[in-house]
Amino acid sequence: MAERRADCSWKRHISDQLKLRDRVQRHTFEEIVQQYNRLLEKSDLQAVLTERYQTEKYDVQRGHEASSLDASRSDSLHQEMSQMRIRHQEELTELHKKRGELAQTVIELNNQIQQKDREIQSNEARMLEYQQQIASLEGDCRDLRNSLQELEMANQTLKDEYDALQITFSALEEKLRKTSEDNQELVSRWMAEKALEANRLNAENEKDTRRRQAKLQKDLADAAKEPLPIEQDDDIEVLAEDGGKGAGETSPNRPISRTASRKTSQQPQGGLLDSISNIFGRRRSANSFSTSPETTEPPSGGCAEVRVPTTALHVFEAHDGEVNTVRFSPGSRLLATGGMDRRVKLWEVVAGRCEAKGALTGSNAGITSIDFDSAGSYLLAASNDFASRIWTMDDYRLRHTLTGHSGKVLSARFLLDNARIVSGSYDRTLKLWDLRSKVCMKTVFAGSSCNDIVCTEQCVMSGHFDKKVRFWDIRAESIVREMELLGRVTSLDLNHDRSELLTCSRDDVLQIIDLRSNAVRQTFSAQGFKCGADWTRVTFSPDGSYVAGGSADGALYVWNVLTGKLDRTLDRNHSSAINSVSWSPSGTYVASVEKGSRAILWSDM
Repeated sequence: MAERRADCSWKRHISDQLKLRDRVQRHTFEEIVQQYNRLLEKSDLQAVLTERYQTEKYDVQRGHEASSLDASRSDSLHQEMSQMRIRHQEELTELHKKRGELAQTVIELNNQIQQKDREIQSNEARMLEYQQQIASLEGDCRDLRNSLQELEMANQTLKDEYDALQITFSALEEKLRKTSEDNQELVSRWMAEKALEANRLNAENEKDTRRRQAKLQKDLADAAKEPLPIEQDDDIEVLAEDGGKGAGETSPNRPISRTASRKTSQQPQGGLLDSISNIFGRRRSANSFSTSPETTEPPSGGCAEVRVPTTALHVFEAHDGEVNTVRFSPGSRLLATGGMDRRVKLWEVVAGRCEAKGALTGSNAGITSIDFDSAGSYLLAASNDFASRIWTMDDYRLRHTLTGHSGKVLSARFLLDNARIVSGSYDRTLKLWDLRSKVCMKTVFAGSSCNDIVCTEQCVMSGHFDKKVRFWDIRAESIVREMELLGRVTSLDLNHDRSELLTCSRDDVLQIIDLRSNAVRQTFSAQGFKCGADWTRVTFSPDGSYVAGGSADGALYVWNVLTGKLDRTLDRNHSSAINSVSWSPSGTYVASVEKGSRAILWSDM
């Protein structure tokens, strides 16, 4: 049925085209046909007149021969006939000429007609081809409509499933919220119970210590009434030496002697009691309750002596892949490293070696920055999965996950109150977080990707991809000032009294900025030193007298701040560019990590 309709349609189309051509071209041929008809009429008239003139010519000739009277008439007639013949001949010539022109025109028109016929045949073939394509496209359209209907049905099914899952998710989220609230309440109650238990334990220890001290003093007072000779191997001498050492009366380098002396044997009772009391006092402090893993570490308020590294004490494989960051704990006992294997690894520094202590998991991408709180109880790590995370150091448990950035978080730091955190991201924003409420308090748009952050009490300093160091007032959420360097800022660090800022930039230069005068105080560079990445970290020594940074060639450079000159270069240990350097708060060790999987512990031992 469709083919019969198609045949009728193209035949009707050809007929309409022929009628249109007849109407358009008829006017052009109509004049030619009229001229041709007139030419035929004149040709017929010429033939008739020629025949008649021939007849008259013969008659005239015969009449001329018959009668001379008609001579004058014949001459005039002959002349008239000659003129008529000439005129007719000219007309005939003109008609032949027009006939030839008309014949040429007819030939040209026939050629045009043949060309048009060929074009009509070509158009018919193309029309047939187009009709076939139309039929094929109609079939494709039907198939696509069927597929569209199937997809709409599948989409509706998925939408219904999504709505159901959303309802389920909302219910689970509400359940999670309630569970979290219950968990928080239980944790609060548990912490209160632990605090009560710790107080009770400390009170019992104090009571027991006082009781033992009173008993010991009574026994010693009774024993002092009876004079006894002190032998060479008497334990009282050992206790006296130990007690003096605990009270700071004996040098650590002086060997303990068991040799008896009269001076020692005649020591007053009060000194002996004080020495023994010091021993029990030290035991009591060791038995006190504490939940912080850093309480047994030396105090980090300052370092007695900074040791400039000269030797690689321990070279070890830290991570499965690139190691991005390294940081010592406030007590210098623990070393934390973060790498592209999504882990933060903890190492205990013992006798110049790093022994694996544990790993903190929970990140979904590589670690970019590590920071400890001032007590060493919490560890903060920034990650490439747009989040920052906090672990407790006593049990290595993940406590908080701070999400909200739309780009990878390149740096995160504790503020000095340890209750707030500031983070900087590739999305060109800085966020201030409250750990009590676990929410973002403020978001500040910096205008450029933030590579590193350091903090003072009320000021946050951030280094950016646009070569600027920006100083932010936490209370006003605004830029106090900004300084532009000659390269992209990769690292920031503060000295021990937070009066000087150390910067590293991609122009291979380290600078110290005096925060009191807001001016560059010192510039460090060296032949061969090259900043290897946008996150290359450098560090101050604990006393601020040295700065250390790693180069793209794997060498560790140490500059003297007082002289401004390069102090030493340590190479031939790293096999790739150094990403981060950290100086222990005690001043004893320097740790460096590289783009490979290696970490190195340095010192002057």
